Amino acid sequence: AIGYPLMLKATAGGGGRGIRVVTSDAELVEAYERTSQEAARAFGSGVVFLERLVTGARHVEVQVIADGEGTAWALGVRDCSIQRRNQKVVEESASPVLDPDQVAELKTSAERLALAVGYRGAATVEFLYHPGDRLFAFLEVNTRLQVEHPITESTTGFDLVKAQLRIAGGGRLEGAPPIERGHAVEARLNAEDPDRDFAPSPGRIARLDLPAGPGIRVDTGVSEGDTIPADFDSMIAKIIAYGRDRDEALGRLRRAMAQTTVIIEGGATNKSFVLDLLDQPELIDGSADTGWI
Repeated sequence: AIGYPLMLKATAGGGGRGIRVVTSDAELVEAYERTSQEAARAFGSGVVFLERLVTGARHVEVQVIADGEGTAWALGVRDCSIQRRNQKVVEESASPVLDPDQVAELKTSAERLALAVGYRGAATVEFLYHPGDRLFAFLEVNTRLQVEHPITESTTGFDLVKAQLRIAGGGRLEGAPPIERGHAVEARLNAEDPDRDFAPSPGRIARLDLPAGPGIRVDTGVSEGDTIPADFDSMIAKIIAYGRDRDEALGRLRRAMAQTTVIIEGGATNKSFVLDLLDQPELIDGSADTGWI
């Protein structure tokens, strides 16, 4: 009924795993079996679903916090279009391609969804946006705090983790929702080798110098001497830059990435790749879509 091309996805998937493009009947059975098996191994569930494949699209998402007592706030819209194999690499808030009316429409939709299901806690409502058609397609709801939540915290001054804990303890959202100011950009620093088709590059961290300075925030769970495991996620740190506008935020992120030093014994990082990305005209002018990399 939908027609091809299709996107085949694991319901329990995430991080770019359990997802395949299907372009014809001939590919469907094998793609279904491989996706289902991969999902069962990685996530403990082999359930998959089909949706229309939207090409040339932006990936935009709304950060929501809801108290389950009739109040839901859509705090901001993030643009996560800079992706590799459906894995986000650079994220920013706000989106450089949406006008104020579109942002308001997305936020209202996300709040309505959260209230309709009686949602409690933090969630992200995700959409694909086709700039040519000015069309939004609903993707999914991530029922958790996401990797890129710091850019929303940076632009709103709102502590999402504290709010999550307060709501989990029976608290409510009170007063007016926070207002977004300025611009924030986040890049993911991963233990992967861009020169070997981004193969995982685990190992012991021999040196770790992370950046600081105006508008810079670094979220990490590792330190010198730790070992990056080979099992699933190769992330070392998230480098977040905030500025009065997009140009200032991108400039600060370039400086912060350049000042980051990570040496992994027998391994590598994607630092040089991210620095190269941040200088590309398609990223600078905001025209890159999810298939650009």
